[in-house]
Amino acid sequence: MSCSINLKELTYSNSSKEVFKNVTLDVSHEEKVAIIGANGSGKSSLLKIIVGLMKQSSGEISLFHEKMNSLKDFKIYRSDIGYLPQDVNDHFLCPTVIEDVMFALRAKGEKKDEAYLKACSMLEELGISHLENRNIYDLSGGEQKIVALAGILITKPRILLLDEPTNALDEDAEKRIIDILNSIKKSMIIVSHHKTFIEKLAPTVYKLTKEGLNRI
Repeated sequence: MSCSINLKELTYSNSSKEVFKNVTLDVSHEEKVAIIGANGSGKSSLLKIIVGLMKQSSGEISLFHEKMNSLKDFKIYRSDIGYLPQDVNDHFLCPTVIEDVMFALRAKGEKKDEAYLKACSMLEELGISHLENRNIYDLSGGEQKIVALAGILITKPRILLLDEPTNALDEDAEKRIIDILNSIKKSMIIVSHHKTFIEKLAPTVYKLTKEGLNRI
């Protein structure tokens, strides 16, 4: 089975310390894996490194069997990787739900009418059509997470990197996110500290420590 992501002996150090070292991981096509770890263990940093927002200190990253030698190399795969940050408030670029979900398509040059129809279809698929004309910042935390996910999925990425997708959500919103992610056949790396959430979504779980990544 082909691999979407290959990490080999990644090490990351910030200005004050070595955060983690010897992180090796292979994520196969449509495989879902979860990463847990203590606060400050570098889980969010690892996702940012994989998506090309940060540079590792040492080690190798390959996407779809192509080695990423510099941050510039990630550009050709930008639309293939959907990254959901832990705090989605900084993720939104437009005031209303429909405008924000359309944004990525419009930025790629799609006509407004075509982008609108695709965005409406995505809202319907995720069960949030009723939010179409709502102001994003008037939504609940769970609704914002789903809208952010809609804006990512509309570009049809092959990989999803999700950083605490259910953080601070109520039980109903968490269940909705679980249902959505279980219905998606894509390679995923999910960072979460919610044990029950992970158990319902990712069959493979790793723990990140200063010494590396270990399957549990």
